Amino acid sequence: MRYMEEMPFYGQNLRGLDNCIFRFTYMWLRNGDNFWFFLTAVGHERAYGYRFFGGRWNQYSIALRNIDAYHCSPPTPTPY
Repeated sequence: MRYMEEMPFYGQNLRGLDNCIFRFTYMWLRNGDNFWFFLTAVGHERAYGYRFFGGRWNQYSIALRNIDAYHCSPPTPTPY
């Protein structure tokens, strides 16, 4: 877990989550839980996407008030 401790936060401003849509994002929740999340949409109160658990990606949503911090992977380069 040393890698995760050294990784800088992408942001703690939840409106910045829009920049993470369609990217793998590591989430830290206020309850101490943390996990990989593939973000597909951000609403006024919830973030929607897929969470990796049980050996597969499952649909999941998170209340924005429960997110403490997050870090997005860099965007995937396109050939054009």
